[in-house]
Amino acid sequence: MKILAISGSARRLSTNTALLKAMQVIAPTGIVIDVFDGIGDLPVFSPDLEGSDEPDNVRLFKQAISESDGLVISSPEYVRSIPGGLKNAIDWLVSGDQVIGKSIALVHASHRGDDMLNILRTVLSTVSSNFNESLFFRLPVMKDTSEQILEILEAPSNREMAERFLVDFASFCQNRGVDSPNFQL
Repeated sequence: MKILAISGSARRLSTNTALLKAMQVIAPTGIVIDVFDGIGDLPVFSPDLEGSDEPDNVRLFKQAISESDGLVISSPEYVRSIPGGLKNAIDWLVSGDQVIGKSIALVHASHRGDDMLNILRTVLSTVSSNFNESLFFRLPVMKDTSEQILEILEAPSNREMAERFLVDFASFCQNRGVDSPNFQL
């Protein structure tokens, strides 16, 4: 099972990216997580740049999505909404077929951000017929370093919830529609 974990943050020391990388470390056997943290490197979407004029980093982003079994997205909230970089990345996917039926679930690295999560859920359920709104993992680590986040995630109860989330998401990807519980701290 190959999961592409997309960080919606362009910040170099992003807690969302750090959480996804920590999940990469603790992923159960048989689940491979690749972390995409290049949101800030994608050019502003323009239909004029699609097709033969598509930038290489956009092509590689789309290819990574196509080659994955599912997407896990973790994003900060900016001004009660989706960060511009993540929305831009999603805009690059709208006219293609990479994300239409792709299994998608959310991870969140903060105790707040519900406004952004609600908007992101609306957007993702629009672009993919296989977005699982109920499959969700939240670990509030907003002020922690990468090392601290890994340590927090490796605590037995947190690790158990994260692994259960990943196993349930892998099952959802394979079965396309299994209802899964909501995991939060």
